[in-house]
Amino acid sequence: MVSIVGKSGSGKTTLLEKVVAELTKRGYRVGTIKHDVHGFEIDHEGKDSWRHKMAGAKTVVLSSPDRVAVIKDVDEEWLPDKLAFSFIDDVDIIITEGYKKAGYPKIEVIRRAKSAKPICRKDKNLMGIASDIKFKCKDVPCININDSKAVANLIENRFLGRTAPSGRNNKAELTVNGKRINLKPFIERLLAEGIAGLVSGLKGCNNPRHIEVKIQGR
Repeated sequence: MVSIVGKSGSGKTTLLEKVVAELTKRGYRVGTIKHDVHGFEIDHEGKDSWRHKMAGAKTVVLSSPDRVAVIKDVDEEWLPDKLAFSFIDDVDIIITEGYKKAGYPKIEVIRRAKSAKPICRKDKNLMGIASDIKFKCKDVPCININDSKAVANLIENRFLGRTAPSGRNNKAELTVNGKRINLKPFIERLLAEGIAGLVSGLKGCNNPRHIEVKIQGR
């Protein structure tokens, strides 16, 4: 999972659109998640789905021969991991637009007309900058904002190759009530990378090589 982040109007959507098209052309299956801090509506007044919600339904599913949509009330915002587990299971990678404060690998988009100052420069999860400004970066690549192929290359080399960035494959096992659960490759990778990313941010847990998590009492 990779997040395209940046200030409003910096060109996040345009870059994401081009990168998704490029990765799709290369044969990868890409899912996207758009973060909207202002909220959104997809069921409008008068539509059948709107009438279902107004009648008191907590969840409304819209289904047609070629697509499905779910409108669901939630008590708190769902993070991308939960959204992916719940709704996305047939892709090689997920690219989110937004979530600059979340602990996911991220590429920051910086456009001179909006701002010349990075907002994620000190974020350890920053993996690249896409900008029309030439930043002097030693630890992350700075790519031209219009070079979507180079951004796609960065994502492909980091996450879609045969070997993980550390040189070893990310593995995850899930056991529920003593039963081993078979995981799809994407879910296994999401578990491994998500947990490793969260744990590595804890004090004394730098570069974790073997992690065990046990949850009881649920």
